Formats: sequence, C-alpha cells, structure tokens
Amino acid sequence: MSNYKNLVTAQDNGILTVTINRPEKMNALNSITLAELKTCIEDAYDAAAIKGIIVTGAGNKAFVAGADISEFTELNELNGRKFSERGQEIYSLIENCPKPVIAVVNGYALGGGCELSMACHIRIGTGNAFFGQPEVSLGILPAYGGTQRLTHLVGKGKALELMMTGEMLGADDALSLRLINHLVTTKEEGLEKAKEILLRVFKNAPLSIGMVINCVNATYSKDEDGYQFEANSFANCCKTEDFKEGTTAFLEKRAPEFKGA
Repeated sequence: MSNYKNLVTAQDNGILTVTINRPEKMNALNSITLAELKTCIEDAYDAAAIKGIIVTGAGNKAFVAGADISEFTELNELNGRKFSERGQEIYSLIENCPKPVIAVVNGYALGGGCELSMACHIRIGTGNAFFGQPEVSLGILPAYGGTQRLTHLVGKGKALELMMTGEMLGADDALSLRLINHLVTTKEEGLEKAKEILLRVFKNAPLSIGMVINCVNATYSKDEDGYQFEANSFANCCKTEDFKEGTTAFLEKRAPEFKGA
C-alpha cells in the first residue's frame, strides 16, 4: 500500500486496517484525505493479499467528525455539485467493494463521517459513538449519499427527523435503529470484533462474498431487478472452481479450500 499523509494502514491475516489520521482536526475529511481514501480502496480492490477492510479513526474522540468546513468557503452551485459527486463516487467505491468493509466507529461520526460509516458493509459502534447528519445547521444537506443510505438503514420517517433536526444519536439508539450491527465498549474491542467477523467471512468463497454484496446493493438500485440480479449471480457462481470445491468438500466431509476462482 502507498504512504499517506492522513491515513495510517496496517495489514495482517488478510485484513487491511485503514485509520483516518487527523486527530487534531477530529479526523475531519479534507480533500487530501478523501483522495487518499479513494486510492487506498482502489488498491485494495486488486490486492490479492487483502481479503477484507476495517475503517476507523485515530484516537478515541472521533471516527470522523465530518468534512473539513474550512474547505466550504469557496463552494458555489457549480463546484458544489462536483464536491458532492466526488464524495459519492468515493463512498460508492466502498459500498461496492467486493471485499467486506467494516467500520469501527469510535467517538463522533458526523456529516461525512456518518456517511462514511454507512457506506461500509457492517458497522460496529463503541460506547462513546455518536452519529448524526447536522448539515442543515450549515445551510446544506448530506451530500455523500447520506440522504439515501440513512433512509435505507433506519427508514424514511426517522431519517427525515434526524436530517431535518440535525440531532445526534448515541450508540444505544444507533443499535436499536439498526444503524450499527454491534455495540462494544471500547475501540480495541471494536477492532477485535471486526477481525473476528472478517475471519469468519474468510472461511467462505470470496467470489460468492463479492456477489452477495452486489446483490444486496442491487436491492437499492432503481436500474436493477434485484431478483434477476440474484439469479444471474447464482448462475455465475455455478461456473466457478470454488463452487466445485465447496460442494465436493461438503460431500467429502472436509473443510473447503477456496481459491477465489
């Protein structure tokens, strides 16, 4: 992986851990950080040694406290649209990654930070986690896919309430609304939980995992028939060597050895 200014990466047992590293700015996402995140995720797509990704924030105060507001002063109608589309593109890369991506949310996940967590496939929150989309207090709205993903996750009524009031959710409320999958006490516990989940995932066929992600994402696409997408994906699985290995191993009563082919 590349050397980054605002990211710290570590790789172990097939897991790439990506830490947003601007603790002095509450890990706020400036243009440099977003560009580095894009490069990092793109590299992970093609890296055979990487089977799954964990995204977290440096320190314990913030996962990502939002976008870097100092970069907002020059926004206008033209570049504001580009600003939104660029963030959506990066977060779509995460959402559509064929390898599982887990957010370990420690501290504040606000604005673009909340949107980043929602782009990940699974979310683990610590006891001090707070989630929110407070953009209306700045005269704007969530622009990195937040209006869409929050609605999908918590439902229309609650999403509208949260985005129109700008109020924050504590970890317990986030769990009850299914905004997070798991609630742990500390960031360290969150990272261990994420690794535990990923190691369970890694026992299964990687091509199948990627297709499951694509099928679930197709649920929310107006351009896709999710059921047909599922049938097509199943057909694609049936022509893989991993399918032959999985069925053979089952019949032979042994653990499968998947190759991702």
